[in-house]
Amino acid sequence: MMGKGRLEAFSDGVFAIIITIMVLEIKVPHGEDFAALVPLLPVFVSYVLSFIYVGIYWNNHHHMLHATQHVTGGVLWANLNLLFWLSLFPFVTGWVGENQFAGAPMAMYGGVMLMAAIAYYILQQVIITCHADNALVAKAVGRDLKGKASPVLYTAAIISSFFEPWIACGIYVFVALMWLVPDRRIEQQLRAK
Repeated sequence: MMGKGRLEAFSDGVFAIIITIMVLEIKVPHGEDFAALVPLLPVFVSYVLSFIYVGIYWNNHHHMLHATQHVTGGVLWANLNLLFWLSLFPFVTGWVGENQFAGAPMAMYGGVMLMAAIAYYILQQVIITCHADNALVAKAVGRDLKGKASPVLYTAAIISSFFEPWIACGIYVFVALMWLVPDRRIEQQLRAK
């Protein structure tokens, strides 16, 4: 067993790089009036949505690691799996924005979101398993209704993106709003200790 400090520092660095890459994808307009910003609106909207998602993942990741006492090799690999899928956010965000929320980019966006959600669940379960003697994370996670609903909603969004991409976009926004309300379960468990 090892400490969690390096895992937290590395993960925070990756989150920061992901956000930096996403904002660098927004190109400066070739014009000096506000009308020059209009073509960038889809790119900016996709950036805002992805920024919110990265923020949600960072927040929940932070809380989960705060409740974690130690890490194993399995936790390290599960964390890398999550970071891999999150590192694809800049690519799919740019593709969605550049193509004005078209079907295939929206489906790929949902695919990355789905895989990130699954990777987060795997990380959560590996942490719970390595803390079998201390069920703090398991108690905090509880039934995890939002965690179970998210992959189902992402799958619905992926399917709908081929028929009506704006429905898919609405689902992605709904899931983000669902998670935007801070999850206080881990904080409550830490206070109850």
